[in-house]
Formats: sequence, structure tokens, C-alpha cells
Amino acid sequence: MQPSDYLQALRREVTAFRAAAQAGGLDTPVDSCPGWLMADLVWHITEANYFWASIVEQRATHVRDVVPFERAADDDLFAVCDVQSARLIDVLTRTDPTTVVWTWAADHDVAFVLRRIAHETAMHRWDADAAAGRTTPIEPELASDGIDEFLMHFVDDIAEGAALVGGSVHIHCTDVEGEWTIRPRSAGDLGAPDGFDVTREHAKGDCALRGSASDLLLTLWRRPLPDAIDVIGATDVAARFLASTNLD
Repeated sequence: MQPSDYLQALRREVTAFRAAAQAGGLDTPVDSCPGWLMADLVWHITEANYFWASIVEQRATHVRDVVPFERAADDDLFAVCDVQSARLIDVLTRTDPTTVVWTWAADHDVAFVLRRIAHETAMHRWDADAAAGRTTPIEPELASDGIDEFLMHFVDDIAEGAALVGGSVHIHCTDVEGEWTIRPRSAGDLGAPDGFDVTREHAKGDCALRGSASDLLLTLWRRPLPDAIDVIGATDVAARFLASTNLD
């Protein structure tokens, strides 16, 4: 996907998130974000949009460059969210994706911000829709790219106490292009709690996860729908892999 694709996806998902959150209501529990009400989810999106808009607008070189944003009262949440969402889209539209800014990743440019915030918004749009009693998949091309982003930027953040994975994992989208093989970074086949080597390839793993791109992405982010994906081969390896990443 290109920066323009992420911007288009962001516009679409921001609008859909607003509609889902309003349909569900601010007092609705968000089961996929334990302990949160819809109001917390709306604030989280508002704060994320404010943060990344500030990073890009200020050409920030450190996270400390952004002034903390005080949470709005519930009665004002939707209005403030609308303002910050519009601000973010405006700033990203006007800024060259190659512009250097602070990020928490190895990629320090606006292109990274575009990709990250498009995926975060899509995932939380799904959360809001689910809380409102409807399950609307993430758009397939965006979801496939989201799997790639997860494997390149998140999978190596191993949860404390995670078990040895004990084998390799192949992920295969069945509705759009997207295949990856994930091998524990270790000698032999015991696995290791210190990360994975990820390749974009078709290869046989000790287990395989197959399904739509949306269902696979939701599973990686621990929002699985019952029987949404097929797990082939060593199911214990799959379970340990899916539990290994720190998502707090």
C-alpha cells in the first residue's frame, strides 16, 4: 500500500468509527478492550489523533515535544474527537510522507505515521462496531497490510513469561495476497522468547494459520471470532505463538 492508500483508509475508518461509537453509546462496554467503555475508546482515538497530528505538525524529534492533552468531559467527547480527527487528516494530507519525525519504531518518517494510525483506527473501528452489536470486517487489502505491520513492528515485543513457541508458523490469507513464515530466533527447533525471524514467503511451517485477512489480523491482535480461521498442524505451537506478543 502507498501513503495515499493509508490516507484514504484513514478517512474511511475515522468516519466509520464515529458512526459506530455513536450507535453504541458512550456507556457501552467494549469487550474487545477489557475494562473500557465506549467513552474510553473514543478518548483513546482522540488522544492518538492529537498525538500524531502534533508529532507531524511540529516535526517533533522526541515524544516529549508533544504537550499532554487533557481528557474532555463525556458530553464533549464526540466534538473533540471530530476536531482532532479532522486536524490529523489535514496535517497528514499536507505533509510529504518522507518528512522526518519522531516515531517509536526504526522508521522515522510520516509514512510510518500514516500506516500506523490507519491500522489503529481500523482496529478500533472494529472494536466500536463489535461493542455496538455488529461485526464489520476490516477491508481485505488493509487487513493484509496490517498483518505485515504487526509482524514487522510488534511480534518481537515478547510478553513477560511467554512460553517457548517451539516451532514455526505460516500465515496465509485466503481472500487477498499475503503469506508470511515466522520462525523463532533460536538454534534448533525449541523456539525462543526473544523474537522471531519473519519472511514474506510461502513455506511449510510446523503450523499454519489460514483465513481471511481481516480474521487473521483480528486473531493476531487477540480479537478472534470463533472458528474464524483454520489452524493446521501443531495447534500447540499456534497457541503459544498467538500468546507470545505483549499487547498491553
